[in-house]
Amino acid sequence: MHGHRPRTPAAERSRRWFMNKALLAGGVAAMATMTGCSSGSSDTAGAASSYGGPGGMPSGGPGGGAGGMGPGASEVEYADFVGVTTDGKVADDLYSIHATDVSTDKVVKAAQAFLDGLTTKERKASVFEVDDDEWLAWSNVDGYQREGARMGDLTEKQRDLGYALLGVALSAEGLTQTRNIMKLNAFLGDYSGGNRDTLTEGAYFFTFMGTPSTTQPWGFQYEGHHVAINYFVLGDQVVMTPTFMGSEPTSATYDGEKITLFKKETTAGLTLLRSLTDAQRGKVISSETKAGDNLKAGAGKDNLQLAHQGLAASGFTAAQQDKLLDLVRVYVGNMADGHAEVRMKEIEEHIDRTYFYWIGETKDSSAFYYRVHSPVVLIEYDAQSPLAYGNKDSGGGGMGGPGGTPTQQHIHTVIRTPNGGDYGVDLLKLHLENDH
Repeated sequence: MHGHRPRTPAAERSRRWFMNKALLAGGVAAMATMTGCSSGSSDTAGAASSYGGPGGMPSGGPGGGAGGMGPGASEVEYADFVGVTTDGKVADDLYSIHATDVSTDKVVKAAQAFLDGLTTKERKASVFEVDDDEWLAWSNVDGYQREGARMGDLTEKQRDLGYALLGVALSAEGLTQTRNIMKLNAFLGDYSGGNRDTLTEGAYFFTFMGTPSTTQPWGFQYEGHHVAINYFVLGDQVVMTPTFMGSEPTSATYDGEKITLFKKETTAGLTLLRSLTDAQRGKVISSETKAGDNLKAGAGKDNLQLAHQGLAASGFTAAQQDKLLDLVRVYVGNMADGHAEVRMKEIEEHIDRTYFYWIGETKDSSAFYYRVHSPVVLIEYDAQSPLAYGNKDSGGGGMGGPGGTPTQQHIHTVIRTPNGGDYGVDLLKLHLENDH
């Protein structure tokens, strides 16, 4: 094993969660009154679901772990990780250790350069064991108490090294999307009156699991409000799931720049749906009425059991399957290009067992939810009800909740690797079994 920090005990994880809640208690009561303790899609314990941001600012998405409010009571330890399954049983023989012929040298060097640029204290606070529970301790809410190196606390040179790491780990589009989410987080802070250091471009954190290496397993996590990127490396293999990306708002002008997010994700979903016949749509669309929060596989849902729903692509035409792969590529394409192609080939091998599912209306401006789900990929897109933007005149002091009308101005997305693939857990197990 590599790294310099002991694994965080379960008791400490629990303590941190409840400390986070206590620190933000000022706004929790009001939020709980408005939203209740759950949304239509969530089964997370109520203790986690009334959680709000600083000063009573609702953050992320309502409904506990399902909506991405934070791990909370549903968080599992690394040793107990199973992954997303349809029935609690992991499908065998989906992943293997093999050469991809796509070098990871640049990401290893960039990660090492970033770590070398940290002070001894910063580095010690940012490096964990390769199988640490810290992997699973991500959240997309703004006020969640995070570990690691905070971008806003680093020097400009250190931040540049961090962005350089993201630049080689992600594609150009993935980096732009990540930066734009950060910018719109700062916009939301300004919109909400400022004085919230969690609603800034600096409130994003790096942690590292293991030591950057071209031969030994390691990885890093980059997360903050509406972003959680988990990046595992073993040799020249990369797993970049779970990756959560969201924003509220999704379109605004910040610092003179007009930013619009998730247009590709929205359009690709509609394009696939509209390519289906009426009979196919009847099986894909479960309802035209959508809840304020339908996301299932957010933070704290690492052992989610989720049955396939909708229609399998085995019933699609070749052209329809191509549109399905185009949709998947929008999400996978946030990885660096070479590794994205490796991942797409893996997903394409299971195309006939890939299900497409939809909730909501189908107009260009509609707020809807869709899901792509196979043995090796789970993608969710969820247009949610507003929490903090666009409802200042609602009588709720600018706070919304899952009972509100969903809109494309608040979108959450997540991509996972089911059956033990998230965080590279299955690959690490195979590595330890075969090489140690």
